[in-house]
Amino acid sequence: MDRIALENVVPAVFAGNGNLVSDVWRQNVTFEKGRTYLVEAASGTGKSTMCSYIIGYRHDYSGRILFDDEDIRSFGDARWSHIRQRNISLLFQELRLFPELTAWENIAIKNQLTKHKSDADIMEWFERLGIGDKVDSRLGLMSYGQQQRVAMIRALVQPFDFIVVDEPISHLDEENSRIMADIMHEEAMEQGAGVIVTSIGKHMSNLKYDGIIKL
Repeated sequence: MDRIALENVVPAVFAGNGNLVSDVWRQNVTFEKGRTYLVEAASGTGKSTMCSYIIGYRHDYSGRILFDDEDIRSFGDARWSHIRQRNISLLFQELRLFPELTAWENIAIKNQLTKHKSDADIMEWFERLGIGDKVDSRLGLMSYGQQQRVAMIRALVQPFDFIVVDEPISHLDEENSRIMADIMHEEAMEQGAGVIVTSIGKHMSNLKYDGIIKL
């Protein structure tokens, strides 16, 4: 997959809003593989909604979303399953981890499906992110910032053409934000992938963005 295009897309909840001002809604916007984008938004303007549309979890919109030249409304469950394992990775704002499992088990569940990274690769990320001592800790006992770092590792243990990260550093300090951005950028560069980062204020400031979009 080389590009994601939104053509005149507007969420159903905004359909009656004639004063909507956005670089995305009711516009034509294209995200290209190999480029890095920042989507800046105020709270309540549909940032997480856009991410859910791109990953196919929600369909309550008008307009079209295209992967290359294909309208994603035509995709069935099997196609979406393949896309989510091989083409697009999403780090959810709400993380969607398993609190009853350890940090390592949360990663292993996905990596066993994708078989994308070695244990040594994953352990290196844990160490770089300062949570090497939390590998065997139950996730529900970890801080939210620590959980965000686990969620990033999980997002990276698969092949992808695009990675979409929704508010990935909201609970991280500047140093851990920088390290997380570096790891994500390194992996995206290795795969030649596109990166879409959303933010309502705090963002990965050490990334070089090819485009900044105001939602």
